Amino acid sequence: MQAQRPPLLEVKRNFELKTTLVKASSRPPLSGSRLKRGPDQMKEALEPAKKRTRGLGAVTKIDTSRSKGPLLSSLSQPQGPTAAQKGPKKTGPRGCTAVGSVLKNQKLAPTAPAQKPVRKRPGKRPDWDLKGQLCDLTEELKCYREKTQKLDQENQGLQEQLKEAQEQAAALGTERNTLEGELASVRTQAEQCQQKLEALCARVLELEEWLGTKENLIQELQKEQLELQEERKALATRLEEQERRLQASEAALLSNESEVVCLRQKTAAQVTLLAEQGDRLHGLEMERRRLHNQLQELKGNIRVFCRVRPVLAGEPTPSPGFLLFPHGPAGPSDPPTRLSLSRSDDRRSTLTRAPAPTTRHDFSFDRVFPPGSKQEEVFEEISMLVQSALDGYPVCIFAYGQTGSGKTFTMEGRPGGDPQLEGLIPRAMRHLFSVAQEMSGQGWTYSFVASYVEIYNETVRDLLATGTRKGQGECEIRRARPGSEELTVTNARYVPVSCEREVEALLHLAHQNRAVARTAQNERSSRSHSVFQLQISGEHAARGLQCVAPLNLVDLAGSERLDPGLTLGPGERDRLRETQSINSSLSTLGLVIMALSNKESHVPYRNSKLTYLLQNSLGGSAKMLMFVNISPLEENVSESLNSLRFASKVNQCVIGTAQANKK
Repeated sequence: MQAQRPPLLEVKRNFELKTTLVKASSRPPLSGSRLKRGPDQMKEALEPAKKRTRGLGAVTKIDTSRSKGPLLSSLSQPQGPTAAQKGPKKTGPRGCTAVGSVLKNQKLAPTAPAQKPVRKRPGKRPDWDLKGQLCDLTEELKCYREKTQKLDQENQGLQEQLKEAQEQAAALGTERNTLEGELASVRTQAEQCQQKLEALCARVLELEEWLGTKENLIQELQKEQLELQEERKALATRLEEQERRLQASEAALLSNESEVVCLRQKTAAQVTLLAEQGDRLHGLEMERRRLHNQLQELKGNIRVFCRVRPVLAGEPTPSPGFLLFPHGPAGPSDPPTRLSLSRSDDRRSTLTRAPAPTTRHDFSFDRVFPPGSKQEEVFEEISMLVQSALDGYPVCIFAYGQTGSGKTFTMEGRPGGDPQLEGLIPRAMRHLFSVAQEMSGQGWTYSFVASYVEIYNETVRDLLATGTRKGQGECEIRRARPGSEELTVTNARYVPVSCEREVEALLHLAHQNRAVARTAQNERSSRSHSVFQLQISGEHAARGLQCVAPLNLVDLAGSERLDPGLTLGPGERDRLRETQSINSSLSTLGLVIMALSNKESHVPYRNSKLTYLLQNSLGGSAKMLMFVNISPLEENVSESLNSLRFASKVNQCVIGTAQANKK
């Protein structure tokens, strides 16, 4: 158990503790660096003083137990600088910095420490003089209370100043935030201005470069300006010269205007004259056609030409006098029109056993072509007839004769592209195209449509059929339309042609499709009638004239008797049927021509497909020409005589006056 302290010691201890607290609170005011700190940091700065006060209290307690005199003297001594004043300056938060700045501005004067009363301390009272010791302590307590009141007043003033400083610090903090925002915006604007400045610098560089380019351009333009000025001077000189020439030209123009008036009058007169000449030319063309037709009529609407083919390589040469071509009335210069064929009879006289005399057969035709005649000579004779077809008259040209007599060569020529060997068909087409081109200058326009068919065993076949068209339906001869006299072949191709190449292609195709067979007379014999038809249509739009006419070029099948034209073998019956059909159609052709010549009421056109197809080109307004082709060989004399006799009968026929198909 602790011993009971005397009351006087307890009072003394409490007094020492209060004295320590008063001395701690009576320290001088904080410096500017301390005021800049925040409240928390100020508390931390005050913590060491409290700790020291606590420690002092402990020391006082210990010393009190020893002696009371030193304690009072120690408590009455002024305190040294506090730890807060000795410590390093610390930068507090934004508000404390603002407070420090405000305190500096206000220049607070530090409070002077209180003047201690100088009194002489009485000597040490004896321990038994408690009343004296109590009086001494009471006086000291009174002094310390006065000091405490003063310190409290000073503390209250400092707290008010601190409060005002804190309010100013808060206002300055708000202002600082505002200024920081403005600073951020100013920095952003500065960055933008920096970017703009960089862009402007780049633009300045570009403009400087552009300025340099423009300066170079200006220099070039200045040089060019100098050149242009020189050129301008030259042009001004030329302009003066041109003005002088213009004045001279205007003077000449005035003189030429009168000439132009005269020329216009002359031109009008020439236009009138040209129209009169056109009318006259048209009248002359019509007169030419009339005279041309009259000339053809005088020559005969049915004419017969005889052509003898030359002897081919490997064939025997005929004996002299076998074929003779007597001169015409005008002598050797006159083209031959007669033919004399000699035939020796193998029979002998029954009495004298002498050989029978040679029989001579004389024939007369419109024209005879010896073996040396060229294709060009043959066409010259028929070119006027081809012209009649262009004038609107139906024309039909036949090639008749035995197999191997040269009919196909006469009509088509020989393939190979040799112009000298071209037949009547390509030459006639060339002539028509050429004349049609010439007539276009007079206002005529022509169109040509070609077809090529063959009649084989009384069956009509299209020679221009290609691909899937071959064998597509049977070709029949029909009227083009009800009430029309024009005939057409169903399922046959009608090809418009405008140049020679198109005609050559058609002839080549027809040559491949034509029915041929080998006979004793010819290795490659035509066993059908081929009919090349060209529909010619002409129009004169200005005068409203039209003309339509067909041109028929027919290569007839070989005409020979049954016995020499057949080859024994499996195909004998087919060859026999072909020969019978050919001879029947040729006989019908002769009968039709005879009926037309005799003006009979009935003409047997329908007895044969050949005559039925060509009926519009045989009678009435048609013009007909027959080529009789014969062989120069003596072994074919019988067939040659038959062909010549048939041609003579045809040559004796006369058909009425031809009429042009005009609309």
